[in-house]
Parts: sequence; C-alpha cells; structure tokens
Amino acid sequence: MEFVKLQKVGFIGLGNVGGKLAGSLIRNGCDVVLRDLNRDAAASFLDAGARWGESPKEMAQACDIIITCLPSPAVSAAVMEAEDGVLAGLTEGKIWAEMSTTDAAEVTRIGSLVEAKGASAADCPVSGGCHRAATGNIAIFAGCDRPVLDRLLPTLTILGRRVLHTGALGTASVLKVVTNYLATANLVTLAEAFVTSKMAGMDLNTTYEAIRISSGNSFVHETESQVILNGSRDINFTMDLVLKDIGLFQDIATAHNVPLEISPILIKIFKDGQTRFGAREWSPNIIKRLEEACDTKILAPGFPDEMTDDEPEEPGYEIIAKS
Repeated sequence: MEFVKLQKVGFIGLGNVGGKLAGSLIRNGCDVVLRDLNRDAAASFLDAGARWGESPKEMAQACDIIITCLPSPAVSAAVMEAEDGVLAGLTEGKIWAEMSTTDAAEVTRIGSLVEAKGASAADCPVSGGCHRAATGNIAIFAGCDRPVLDRLLPTLTILGRRVLHTGALGTASVLKVVTNYLATANLVTLAEAFVTSKMAGMDLNTTYEAIRISSGNSFVHETESQVILNGSRDINFTMDLVLKDIGLFQDIATAHNVPLEISPILIKIFKDGQTRFGAREWSPNIIKRLEEACDTKILAPGFPDEMTDDEPEEPGYEIIAKS
C-alpha cells in the first residue's frame, strides 16, 4: 500500500457510489483531494483529512491520479472538457480513471484527448451495490493498457475487493453495461415472481427462502428482494439510472446488429415506471406496476430497510480470466 500513499488521488463526484468509494480511500490513509457540485457532500471527508479541490483543472495539476465518478457520459465530458476541466490540468505521467457507468465510445474519445496530453486513461466502473462500495468490497472492471493497470492496482485494490482487467480502454464500460442489463432483467423477473407467488397464496418469507436456496437465486435476489419485502425499496439506485444503463446496452447491441428481444421490453417497462413514479424513484419500485395492477402489496416482516455489507474489509486482488 505504500505506493498509493506516495500518490495524490483526486476524486470528482461524491454521489451514492462515488462518496462511498472516496470514503474507502480516506479511511485507508490515502492522500485525497475531493470535489463535487455540492460541497456539503464532502464535509465529513474534509473533517477526516481530505482536501477540497477548487477546480478539476487544479486537481489534475496537483494529483497523480484523477478519478471521475459521475451520473452520465455528458456530465463526465463536461467535467473533463470545460475550460477549467481535468484535461486542462493533465500532464505527462498522470492517470485519468473513469469510474462512472459510461459509453465505451465516449470514454475512448476522451481517452484520446487524455493521451494527447501525455497522460494515461482507464475506465474502471464498479459493480456490486452501494453497500459493498462503502466497505471497499465492491468489484471493479479495468479497461486500460497493462502498464497503466499495474500503476493503478494499488489504488483499485483499496477501492474494491476484486479487480478484473477487461482489456483495452472502453472494454470495462461495455462489460459494466452488460452486467447492469442482466441485473435489470433479474429485478423485473423477481418482481413478477413475487407478485405471482403472492396472488397464488404463497407466504412471501417462504418464497424468499425458496428462491434463495434454489436455482432461482442471484445477487439481485439476495439484495434487492430484501428491500422490496421491507417496503423501503432503497437500493441507492434510481429508475433514470437504470434507463441510462439499459439504453447503453441496447445501443451496443444495435451498433453490432444484434436483434435483441428482451432488452426493448425492459426499456419499455422502465420508461413506464419512470413516467408513473418519477425519474428519481428507487429502481426496485418497478414492482409497483404489478402491485397496482393486482391491488396488492409485496411486503414481509424481518427484512432490512437498506443493505449493509457484513463481510470484513480486506485488501483487494486481481482476478485473472481463464485462458
């Protein structure tokens, strides 16, 4: 870890995921400079020893690694390309790591601008939920040249538990969108499974356990199903973000002439959910469409109102794909 402590990390974007990732760096003694549109989001981190960045440009000038974790490709582009943006402050030897869920073509476009400054680029999206981001146990995909990953690994293994090198810049963004698509499909089918079980007279606590111990189990079931049954539906992820991610997945498939069948249905379902319940509604509340249609509520006692990670925080490591 000593290599990381000698480097200064700039972190831009302290939202639901970004704030938790930045917290892992600070908790583990890294030298961190922070920035967000809402300075109040940084208050606890500043109290813990982090410093405030006056502009993305100044952060890029002062830091060895600049991490962006922002809500959309458009926001990332604005932070990078503004007059006082990250690109204006990058110089040879620095690294830009994009941890947002973004478009592969956009990250490679900006990456080429980064490389023109003599710096290096990596897309490093995370997967595993906000509760694991909070404890440094989340998974990280890393798209970049191998020498860049070697320089980033000490930082990434503080931010996450498992790090997978996916290939060149942009590959991590593709695989992040793929995995989010699968999670969305699982969420919608779980909503259908719970409502159908309830209408068929099944006990929902028993239904949860039946799914958990069977071939129907999944990470989404063990997390999102619990906050569905609690009623809070709080998984720190909103319907507009789901639509962004599954829209990116559909764009990739369309660009490669893949005639998807389920993806357009998922997009239609979440567009309807967003229209009914609002863009910032928690994504598990997509189940409300079926609850309303069947005049029922999918609730059961004994489940938490939000997920917490009960695994101990441990040093991360690289996952090597089979060859």
